[in-house]
Amino acid sequence: MAAKLGRWLAWALVVCVLDQVTKHLASAMLDYGVPHPVLPGFNLTLLHNTGAAFSLLHEASGWQRWFLAGIAVLVGGVVIAWMAALDATQRWVPLALALILGGAIGNLVDRLLLGHVVDFIQLYYERWSWPAFNIADSAITVGALMLILHGPRQGRADSAQKP
Repeated sequence: MAAKLGRWLAWALVVCVLDQVTKHLASAMLDYGVPHPVLPGFNLTLLHNTGAAFSLLHEASGWQRWFLAGIAVLVGGVVIAWMAALDATQRWVPLALALILGGAIGNLVDRLLLGHVVDFIQLYYERWSWPAFNIADSAITVGALMLILHGPRQGRADSAQKP
């Protein structure tokens, strides 16, 4: 069990390290709040988010730092337990969970060390702009989408196995 779990925890570590390295580079190379165009519709813009996704709770008085950190720890524990319970032959679900775990840990590190999450990827179209995000947010989103897409496939597989 430790070997199968170790493989997926290693993927989570890769996501977390990639996230932290890119956040460090963004913090060192970008001026806060100044968009740096990369491609049409894509800027690098250093921002700090004290809240959750889409800056939810960012105007709270500081309690949200510890609340959101606690949620990240709880989710991390649930994800690790889920990964440990999976069959060793599965690939899709543990990879999705590893992406979610790595992203959650990446943002947790920011929250604990900095009191905010470093965001720097900004997508936009004309006057519409998506809230800035980072590699951790991307990994969490991709992992969640993988789980959502797996649901219908799993349902069909379960139905096919019934007599």
